[in-house]
This record gives sequence, structure tokens and C-alpha cells, in this order.
Amino acid sequence: MKQNRMILAFSFSLIALFSSLGLSLQAQNPAKSLKRIVIDPGHGGTDIGSKGKYSTEAAVSLAISLKLEAFIKQAMPDVEVVMTRTTDIYHSVVEKAKIANAAKGDLFVCIHTNSARGKAVKEVVGYTTKTYTVKKKGKKRKVTRQVPIYKTTYIPSTAIGTETYIYNIGKSDFRKELASEMVDEVVEQLDSVSLKQIKEYESEIDPTKKMMASILAQQYFQRAASLALTIEEEFKASGRVSREAKQRPTGIWVLQAVAMPAVLIETGFISNPEEEEYLNSENGQNELCEAITKALQRYKNSLENQQKANAN
Repeated sequence: MKQNRMILAFSFSLIALFSSLGLSLQAQNPAKSLKRIVIDPGHGGTDIGSKGKYSTEAAVSLAISLKLEAFIKQAMPDVEVVMTRTTDIYHSVVEKAKIANAAKGDLFVCIHTNSARGKAVKEVVGYTTKTYTVKKKGKKRKVTRQVPIYKTTYIPSTAIGTETYIYNIGKSDFRKELASEMVDEVVEQLDSVSLKQIKEYESEIDPTKKMMASILAQQYFQRAASLALTIEEEFKASGRVSREAKQRPTGIWVLQAVAMPAVLIETGFISNPEEEEYLNSENGQNELCEAITKALQRYKNSLENQQKANAN
């Protein structure tokens, strides 16, 4: 916990240094209030993401996202919610980024479920007799031996809890993060995207806009980091096990491609049967959405207070 907070705190100090070089830009772009949230249910369609015993990441992420939309509309009626998908369809991360940017969102919230590898346990369950023919000094003879019979049992992962990710501020090469990767003991299946799609998307960005976006990204990082910590605080307050707010070691492309603060929420481990039940339950989904909504309300209040302070 301390280590993760120290990492984010260190990142904040880098942001402060970087931001001092772009004060004129900040003056032109004061803290915006939260008027439009883009919710992105992870995966979808042919890209099912991680699998549990009976459900998929794509289906669970969509169910939680649709509930979250309703929770936000109830708690913050002045905030518009835009969904990147509302049915089981496939969008590449490039398409998701384009949807979010076209909507001119103020915040991007990506909903996923986590997965971790289980263990294969091998045990001796009996013995069988096997006869071999051996040759020694030109003579053949039969040898009987007792050979163990093994049974391999797969034990699902017991990993539990939530994680909220923000993009790695030091990441500059979009292309190195596209493969599925191991984060600690966690196996995350990223939304499918091809190198060709990334190249085409980047080629459409005007170089001047790209430079401006780079500076704005520093500001977005600070807001996203603050929100990520708040989300995990609310999860913890609701009784969930929090694995803390983190930066993905190699970045998450879609979080870097949207022109707004962005977080990716791992709502729980679908690979753990108990967690899978929780993630699919009405009560579990409601608890998750309530915690996220409370964090978003705190984030919105923080922006509004900052606006008031800037006005004075």
C-alpha cells in the first residue's frame, strides 16, 4: 500500500515540475467541471476477455457498466453519461478512443474484471505394475516394476479484490503494450488492437495538437491519479479488498488515447469462483457501482471547489 502511494506521490512531484513549464496552457485550460462521463465496458463481442467458470469478462463488465450508468444518472442528474457500448458488440480500443473523444468527455472510466492463474497440483493416487524388457551383456530379461499413477488437479486462483489503474506517465511508445501481460501474479487480457490500427490512428493526429495533448496529458494524469486513489478508498470503505491504485508498468493504450482523465477499474477476479459469484450477483454489482459513484461525486466536488478557488 505504502509503496503504491509513494509511486503516485513521486509521479505527482514530476507533474508539478512539468506543469511549471506550461503555465500559460493551464491558464487557458482551468479545471473543467464534470459534465460528461464516458463509460467503457471492457472487451465485447468476439473478444470475451478473461473467463470464469460460467461467465466472461465482457459480459460482466457490460452488466456492471450499465448499472453504473443508472447509478450516476440517479446520483448526479446534471452529468451526462456516454457508453462506448450497450450490447455485446466488439470495438477495438482505437474505436473506443474515437468514441470517447468524439463525445468530448470530461472523464473516461473503463470497467474490467481481473484474472489470475490457478495452480496445478500433482499427486500420487495409486500404483500400477509394468513389465519391461532389459538387455544386459547380450541377454534379455523381463523386469517388473511398480509405477506411480498421478492425478493432476487444477486449483483456481484465490486472488481477490479491486485495482484501479492509470496510464504510466513515462510511457511514450504505444506499441510495446499490446500483448497480454503479467502484472504481479495477475494475467490481464487487454482489449484487442492491431499495430496497423494504432499506426493509422496516430497518423491522423496533427503534430501541433499532439504536442498540446502531451502537455494536457500531464494534467490529466494528476486528476486521474487522484480519482484512482479515491475509488480504491471507497471500495475499501464498502468492505472490498483493495489492491490499491496503480500505474500499469507498460501502460494501457486506450487510457493514453483519450483526451481526458482516464482510469481502468478492475472490479474483481473472475478467475476466483467466489469473486465470480460476487461479480455476477445483484448485490455485488450494486456495491461496486455505489462505491464508484461515491468516488465520482467526490471527484466532481473537488473540481468544482478548484473552479471556485481559481475564480477568487
